[in-house]
Amino acid sequence: MKSMAFSAPLLMLVYGVLRWMDGLDGHRDKSGPAWRVGHVAFFAAMVLFAVMAVALARRASRGRRVAAVAAAASVFGAGCFCWVIAGDLSADFGDRWPLPDALQIAGPVLFLVGLVVLLSLEVAAGRVPVWSPVLLFVGYAAITVSLDLLPLSALVILAAMAPLWRPSAMPPRPVAQASRLH
Repeated sequence: MKSMAFSAPLLMLVYGVLRWMDGLDGHRDKSGPAWRVGHVAFFAAMVLFAVMAVALARRASRGRRVAAVAAAASVFGAGCFCWVIAGDLSADFGDRWPLPDALQIAGPVLFLVGLVVLLSLEVAAGRVPVWSPVLLFVGYAAITVSLDLLPLSALVILAAMAPLWRPSAMPPRPVAQASRLH
Protein backbone atom coordinates (compact mmCIF):
# COMPACT_ATOMS: atom_id res chain seq x y z
CA MET A 1 0.00 0.00 0.00
CA LYS A 2 2.75 2.40 1.00
CA SER A 3 4.59 2.17 -2.32
CA MET A 4 1.40 2.54 -4.38
CA ALA A 5 0.19 5.52 -2.34
CA PHE A 6 3.53 7.21 -2.99
CA SER A 7 4.28 6.06 -6.54
CA ALA A 8 0.91 6.72 -8.18
CA PRO A 9 0.80 10.46 -7.36
CA LEU A 10 4.53 10.74 -8.06
CA LEU A 11 4.01 9.30 -11.56
CA MET A 12 1.16 11.78 -12.00
CA LEU A 13 3.61 14.53 -11.07
CA VAL A 14 6.08 13.23 -13.68
CA TYR A 15 3.33 13.38 -16.28
CA GLY A 16 2.30 16.88 -15.24
CA VAL A 17 5.86 18.24 -15.30
CA LEU A 18 6.65 16.63 -18.66
CA ARG A 19 3.37 17.92 -20.07
CA TRP A 20 4.23 21.40 -18.84
CA MET A 21 7.76 21.19 -20.27
CA ASP A 22 6.42 19.94 -23.61
CA GLY A 23 4.15 22.97 -23.87
CA LEU A 24 6.79 25.61 -23.08
CA ASP A 25 7.20 26.41 -26.78
CA GLY A 26 3.48 27.01 -27.19
CA HIS A 27 2.48 23.64 -28.62
CA ARG A 28 2.55 19.99 -27.62
CA ASP A 29 4.57 17.54 -29.71
CA LYS A 30 2.52 14.34 -29.70
CA SER A 31 5.45 12.38 -31.10
CA GLY A 32 8.10 13.84 -28.81
CA PRO A 33 9.77 12.07 -25.90
CA ALA A 34 8.19 14.30 -23.22
CA TRP A 35 4.71 13.47 -24.56
CA ARG A 36 5.36 9.75 -24.73
CA VAL A 37 7.22 9.35 -21.42
CA GLY A 38 4.65 11.54 -19.68
CA HIS A 39 1.75 9.50 -20.99
CA VAL A 40 3.43 6.22 -20.03
CA ALA A 41 3.95 7.63 -16.52
CA PHE A 42 0.29 8.66 -16.33
CA PHE A 43 -0.81 5.22 -17.57
CA ALA A 44 1.30 3.58 -14.85
CA ALA A 45 -0.15 5.97 -12.26
CA MET A 46 -3.69 4.97 -13.19
CA VAL A 47 -2.82 1.27 -12.97
CA LEU A 48 -1.31 1.83 -9.52
CA PHE A 49 -4.36 3.81 -8.37
CA ALA A 50 -6.59 0.92 -9.52
CA VAL A 51 -4.50 -1.64 -7.64
CA MET A 52 -4.50 0.62 -4.59
CA ALA A 53 -8.31 0.89 -4.76
CA VAL A 54 -8.58 -2.90 -4.64
CA ALA A 55 -6.12 -3.04 -1.73
CA LEU A 56 -8.09 -0.39 0.18
CA ALA A 57 -11.34 -2.29 -0.40
CA ARG A 58 -9.80 -5.52 0.85
CA ARG A 59 -8.75 -3.98 4.13
CA ALA A 60 -12.08 -2.27 4.81
CA SER A 61 -13.23 -3.30 8.25
CA ARG A 62 -16.70 -1.77 7.88
CA GLY A 63 -18.83 -1.25 4.83
CA ARG A 64 -17.30 -4.08 2.81
CA ARG A 65 -20.01 -3.93 0.15
CA VAL A 66 -19.62 -0.18 -0.16
CA ALA A 67 -15.85 -0.68 -0.40
CA ALA A 68 -16.26 -3.30 -3.13
CA VAL A 69 -18.53 -1.02 -5.17
CA ALA A 70 -16.16 1.93 -4.64
CA ALA A 71 -13.17 -0.15 -5.73
CA ALA A 72 -15.04 -1.34 -8.81
CA ALA A 73 -15.91 2.26 -9.69
CA SER A 74 -12.30 3.37 -9.26
CA VAL A 75 -10.94 0.46 -11.30
CA PHE A 76 -13.48 1.11 -14.05
CA GLY A 77 -12.62 4.82 -14.05
CA ALA A 78 -8.89 4.08 -14.12
CA GLY A 79 -9.56 1.76 -17.05
CA CYS A 80 -11.27 4.62 -18.88
CA PHE A 81 -8.24 6.82 -18.23
CA CYS A 82 -5.93 4.09 -19.52
CA TRP A 83 -8.09 3.67 -22.64
CA VAL A 84 -7.78 7.37 -23.46
CA ILE A 85 -4.05 7.38 -22.70
CA ALA A 86 -3.55 4.37 -24.98
CA GLY A 87 -5.38 6.31 -27.70
CA ASP A 88 -3.09 9.30 -27.11
CA LEU A 89 -0.03 7.07 -27.41
CA SER A 90 -1.29 5.22 -30.48
CA ALA A 91 -3.31 7.12 -33.06
CA ASP A 92 -4.34 3.79 -34.62
CA PHE A 93 -5.79 2.59 -31.33
CA GLY A 94 -7.52 5.90 -30.68
CA ASP A 95 -9.01 6.01 -34.19
CA ARG A 96 -10.16 2.38 -34.20
CA TRP A 97 -11.48 2.17 -30.66
CA PRO A 98 -12.30 5.61 -29.28
CA LEU A 99 -13.72 5.68 -25.78
CA PRO A 100 -17.38 6.72 -26.03
CA ASP A 101 -18.06 10.30 -24.93
CA ALA A 102 -20.29 9.16 -22.06
CA LEU A 103 -17.45 7.06 -20.62
CA GLN A 104 -14.98 9.93 -21.05
CA ILE A 105 -17.19 11.83 -18.62
CA ALA A 106 -18.33 8.99 -16.35
CA GLY A 107 -14.93 7.28 -16.04
CA PRO A 108 -13.06 10.09 -14.28
CA VAL A 109 -16.06 10.76 -12.02
CA LEU A 110 -16.30 7.10 -11.01
CA PHE A 111 -12.54 6.96 -10.44
CA LEU A 112 -12.66 9.95 -8.09
CA VAL A 113 -15.85 9.02 -6.24
CA GLY A 114 -14.58 5.49 -5.68
CA LEU A 115 -11.26 6.65 -4.25
CA VAL A 116 -12.90 9.31 -2.07
CA VAL A 117 -15.30 6.70 -0.66
CA LEU A 118 -12.41 4.28 0.00
CA LEU A 119 -10.39 6.96 1.78
CA SER A 120 -13.50 7.95 3.72
CA LEU A 121 -13.82 4.35 4.91
CA GLU A 122 -10.19 4.63 6.05
CA VAL A 123 -11.19 7.76 8.00
CA ALA A 124 -14.07 5.85 9.61
CA ALA A 125 -11.64 3.08 10.59
CA GLY A 126 -9.32 5.64 12.18
CA ARG A 127 -6.43 4.93 9.82
CA VAL A 128 -6.26 8.27 8.00
CA PRO A 129 -7.28 11.82 8.95
CA VAL A 130 -10.43 13.42 7.58
CA TRP A 131 -8.41 15.82 5.41
CA SER A 132 -7.04 12.94 3.32
CA PRO A 133 -10.16 12.34 1.15
CA VAL A 134 -10.79 16.10 1.11
CA LEU A 135 -7.32 16.78 -0.31
CA LEU A 136 -7.79 14.00 -2.86
CA PHE A 137 -10.99 15.64 -4.05
CA VAL A 138 -9.43 19.13 -4.15
CA GLY A 139 -6.36 17.88 -6.02
CA TYR A 140 -8.45 16.06 -8.57
CA ALA A 141 -10.88 18.98 -8.96
CA ALA A 142 -7.96 21.24 -9.88
CA ILE A 143 -7.26 19.01 -12.89
CA THR A 144 -10.80 19.58 -14.13
CA VAL A 145 -10.18 23.32 -14.03
CA SER A 146 -7.07 23.08 -16.21
CA LEU A 147 -4.69 20.30 -17.20
CA ASP A 148 -1.92 22.85 -16.71
CA LEU A 149 -2.56 22.42 -12.97
CA LEU A 150 -1.52 18.76 -13.13
CA PRO A 151 1.80 19.24 -11.29
CA LEU A 152 0.06 21.10 -8.45
CA SER A 153 -2.78 18.57 -8.42
CA ALA A 154 -0.32 15.70 -8.21
CA LEU A 155 1.38 17.30 -5.21
CA VAL A 156 -1.97 17.79 -3.47
CA ILE A 157 -2.91 14.17 -4.20
CA LEU A 158 0.51 13.07 -2.95
CA ALA A 159 -0.24 14.89 0.31
CA ALA A 160 -3.68 13.24 0.45
CA MET A 161 -2.05 9.82 0.17
CA ALA A 162 0.73 10.54 2.69
CA PRO A 163 -1.20 9.08 5.68
CA LEU A 164 -1.19 5.73 3.87
CA TRP A 165 2.63 5.72 3.98
CA ARG A 166 2.72 5.45 7.77
CA PRO A 167 2.80 2.12 9.56
CA SER A 168 -0.19 3.33 11.62
CA ALA A 169 -2.22 3.31 8.42
CA MET A 170 -1.73 -0.42 8.20
CA PRO A 171 -4.61 -2.64 9.24
CA PRO A 172 -4.57 -3.89 12.83
CA ARG A 173 -3.29 -7.42 13.38
CA PRO A 174 -5.89 -10.12 13.87
CA VAL A 175 -6.43 -10.96 17.55
CA ALA A 176 -5.08 -14.52 17.15
CA GLN A 177 -1.71 -13.25 15.88
CA ALA A 178 -1.45 -10.55 18.51
CA SER A 179 -2.06 -13.01 21.36
CA ARG A 180 0.73 -15.32 20.15
CA LEU A 181 3.22 -12.51 20.54
CA HIS A 182 2.63 -12.13 24.28
